[in-house]
Amino acid sequence: MTENEKCIHCGEDCGKHPIVWQNKNFCCEGCKTVYQLLNENKLSGYYDIYDQPGVKVEVNDFGKKYAYLDNEEIANKLIYFTEGEYSKVKLYIPDIHCSSCIWLLENLYQIDKNISQSSVNFIKKEVDITFNNTKITLRQVVEILASIHYIPMINLEDVEDKKNNTENKTLIIKLGIAGFVFGNTMLLSMPDYIPGGDLLDESFKNFFGYISLFLSLPIIMYSGSDYIVSAYKNLKHKMVNIDLPISIGMLTIFGESAYEIISSTGTGYMDSLAGLVFFLLLGKWYQNKTYQALSFERDYKSYFPVAVSKLIDGEEEIIPINNIKIGDKIIVHNQELIPADGVLVDGVASINYSFVTGESKPVVKKNGDELYAGGKQIGSTIVVEVSKEVMQSKLTQLWNQNDKGGEEKDLTSLIDKISKSFTFVILTTAFAAGIYWLINDNAYALIAFASVLIVACPCALALSIPFTYGNIMQAFGRAGFYLKKSTVVEKLSKVNTIVFDKTGTITYTDSESVQYYGKELSQELLTKIKSLTRQSQHPLSKSIFSHIQAEVDNSLSNFMEIASSGIKCDFGNIKMKMGSADFVGLDHTTENKNASNVHISINDDIIGYYSIENSYRKGIDELANNLNKNYEVHIISGDNDAEKERLISIFGKTTKLLFDQSPMDKFNYIKELKEEGKNVLMVGDGLNDAGALKESNVGISIADDIFNFSPASDAILEAKNFTLLPMIFEKSKKSINIVYASFTISFFYNVFGLSYAVSGQLSPIIAAILMPISSISVVAFVTISARLLMRNLNKKLSS
Repeated sequence: MTENEKCIHCGEDCGKHPIVWQNKNFCCEGCKTVYQLLNENKLSGYYDIYDQPGVKVEVNDFGKKYAYLDNEEIANKLIYFTEGEYSKVKLYIPDIHCSSCIWLLENLYQIDKNISQSSVNFIKKEVDITFNNTKITLRQVVEILASIHYIPMINLEDVEDKKNNTENKTLIIKLGIAGFVFGNTMLLSMPDYIPGGDLLDESFKNFFGYISLFLSLPIIMYSGSDYIVSAYKNLKHKMVNIDLPISIGMLTIFGESAYEIISSTGTGYMDSLAGLVFFLLLGKWYQNKTYQALSFERDYKSYFPVAVSKLIDGEEEIIPINNIKIGDKIIVHNQELIPADGVLVDGVASINYSFVTGESKPVVKKNGDELYAGGKQIGSTIVVEVSKEVMQSKLTQLWNQNDKGGEEKDLTSLIDKISKSFTFVILTTAFAAGIYWLINDNAYALIAFASVLIVACPCALALSIPFTYGNIMQAFGRAGFYLKKSTVVEKLSKVNTIVFDKTGTITYTDSESVQYYGKELSQELLTKIKSLTRQSQHPLSKSIFSHIQAEVDNSLSNFMEIASSGIKCDFGNIKMKMGSADFVGLDHTTENKNASNVHISINDDIIGYYSIENSYRKGIDELANNLNKNYEVHIISGDNDAEKERLISIFGKTTKLLFDQSPMDKFNYIKELKEEGKNVLMVGDGLNDAGALKESNVGISIADDIFNFSPASDAILEAKNFTLLPMIFEKSKKSINIVYASFTISFFYNVFGLSYAVSGQLSPIIAAILMPISSISVVAFVTISARLLMRNLNKKLSS
């Protein structure tokens, strides 16, 4: 059959009378419709990733199939976020199977402009969709997915919030059936293994053979079906994966055994087939459990090192985020993220939900309105009563969603590449071994052929990177260094240039270093200054707020914070500004040149300034000395150059220092360094340097005791562990050696296994045992190695 007789969409035979459109052949109207839809929306790149990547589509008028989604009660239980015209829904789509699927599903906005964003979780086969609920309904979103044959699996369990892990349950059932069949077929095959078995009456042998054949049908049709179906689907798309040789091995053993039993020429190898599937599923179950354990710790075990301000008897108290309870009243300052769903009880809320929906236009809320986790307050301080407990998994998902599944696509692509090359080698070796033994001793032909197909496995190779980085990521988390995703470990290992922001990063401020110079301040003015600085989370504002002994006046309005400049608000007819000399309109100044200064103006009248001396973090000299040995270090600051000599004494004359830098200046500087070919790490506090953090190859946000981490960052470091940075970089570099070592283990396992398999000395059942052992051994090796690597880091923490 020629190439042009295959359906361009799904790869199936078009028959004698193909449907032709634009010189392209289609097997049915459904495939043609999908192709036209993608072509019209400029999504033909879907077909550039793999040949015939789609699945056969039946022409379907959905009619009332999804009409139940028009029921508002059902729709609201499926939609987990709604704010104004934007809603978000997460749908499980079983047909997600390759890079093309990810690409297409993340380009849904090109098919319908009312879908603003979509991101895929490949491992969980889920797509998260943000859509305009005023122009498109949930039903229509589902129908769009169904029209391109990505049909969501929606059931009543989802609506009733009783969703169970069906895949895990199914795997356990398949494993149980395979174990039952394996045990019984081994028992029925005992005459073949024990002395005197040949004396058994031939009729009994045939009877036992037919029972084994009957028992083995569920192995092929159910327990081992995933491997066969996966191989078939990939072949349809002109792709090969590791399931192909396994499937050929299974079908070969079953076919040969069935022939021997039916023709009464032998008893077959049904026990080997059942053992093969049992041990394959056992290995798969172990891998899933290990991966879920890594995922669980990431999602739920105090992943974020942040705290919130809780209102207790009128006083603010800093508490860990995981201690938030329903009914608690929490204070959310300007530029802070709301950590949990709640209701606004005090203040004027202007919420930016770009972290959640991608829409940056602030939404104004009044008392009694519901607020969602992930929204950022823009403006004065608000009080929120928590209505739902904090979900670390949801916060982690929000932190990652702008990556659009990048880590998973990279991992999927890596596994695809390894599996594809490996599979061709294995198939060639298996057929060569089979032909060789057919010519020389056909008694070994089947055993050699099947054993080669079964024993060789790239799974251990594919598992090396995610499990190594996953374990390193866990260990870093315990050391107060929290990564957005595991592949950041590899990025850290490649860094050669480090840029530090100064204020709030290598320095910290406290109330004891605050001095006021200027006109005498009345208690009323002190109250207003404290109230204004309370709104901001800038380190200088916090220091002044802690320094002033006064009550808080909540009557302020029109609060605004201008990055790298200052803050301002109104108290009735009084307009107050605090910030840089330029911000308050000061032409000349006699301020303290050796400190950071915050000027104050009342109705444009300059009344004085607060001088805050910067204190450098403990251990900064040792940190600078260690980093200068291996990295190019830069310091960038929005302050003046008053600290220049002090910084030179700490970091040395080779360190490049830049002062009076705006947020845009910082961004452009990082961009220039990257254009010079440097791998740049940016370390900042996430307040005035979010753009620079995002532009850098790796961005680290320093967190003190508040919920102000930057979504633009790749990692969050607890400020108390700041001096551990050199050790963190060192561990990241050494983790690459663990990956190489695990590759080596996997390589020698495959060489050893294949050498025995091609010699005909390795039975299929032993090959089936060895295959999962290789994966388990790699997982065990990287877990133990990662813990040993991080051991002295943990000692450093406990000392």
